[in-house]
Amino acid sequence: MTDTPRRLPPLNALRAFDAAARSLTFRQAAEELGVTQGAVAQQVRGLEALLGVRLFDRLPRTLALTDAGRAYATTLRRAFDLIAEATAELLTPEPQHLTISVTPSFASRWLIPRLPAFTALHPEIDLRILASDRISTFQSDSVDLAVRYGRPPFGAGLQADLLFDQVLVAVASPLLLARLGPPETAADLARYPLLHDAHTLWPQVLEQAFPAGTPPAPHNIRFNQTALAIESAIAGQGLALASHFFVGDDLRGGRLSRVFPGVEVRTGADFYVISPRKPRHPAPVAAVRQWLLTAAGRA
Repeated sequence: MTDTPRRLPPLNALRAFDAAARSLTFRQAAEELGVTQGAVAQQVRGLEALLGVRLFDRLPRTLALTDAGRAYATTLRRAFDLIAEATAELLTPEPQHLTISVTPSFASRWLIPRLPAFTALHPEIDLRILASDRISTFQSDSVDLAVRYGRPPFGAGLQADLLFDQVLVAVASPLLLARLGPPETAADLARYPLLHDAHTLWPQVLEQAFPAGTPPAPHNIRFNQTALAIESAIAGQGLALASHFFVGDDLRGGRLSRVFPGVEVRTGADFYVISPRKPRHPAPVAAVRQWLLTAAGRA
């Protein structure tokens, strides 16, 4: 079964009528369409003859739409608007969708504050952020790119570029340090709660800061994400341990201060940007990878 062919008047006649209905003069309609006034008048007369309906009353210096002409012009204008919208959508480039998998702490502490710069540079890329501590897979989770903490090698089919060295530092609110005094001795340290994340690396930091030995801290607050421990430190609730690049903006902005200057811990694992060597969307993957490396100071 086939569709019945549509009975449509000539397009040029419809355009001439639409232009004349909006200006109510054949002269202005002719200027808009780039034809002669006589051509517009002829197209409208032909349309009226084809439809068997008078669309205009011809007045001495202008035109007036008949009731039938007014109703037809309104519907015809909507049809032309739909054609214009469909054409604009066809000519607008489809955004390039790309899914990046990151940890929640990386997303909130580093990526999200820099997203305006990314969208300004790459408005053509529709970036979708999958923030999870679960390791996503490139196949089953439709992930194109990932930022992950670990040690190479990551697999023969993967491209991995170092994004950030993992350098852990102890930080606290400057207001808290001013109120309680810097923790220069074990007794000083006892005044501070320690804010823990899931990595439990405080013992290594304290061994460097207090090589003679340290008593256990009187209070410990534990979080399952580094970002929560950092926010707690900014709020003045204790000392946090975090990757330097996670807290770099806060150190520069004065929201946090280093607690033990010169004390750093490296775990041997770092942050890498990872993608398949043969990605499904090569161009946007390459663009996002380059932006990440440039923003991290690696390019």
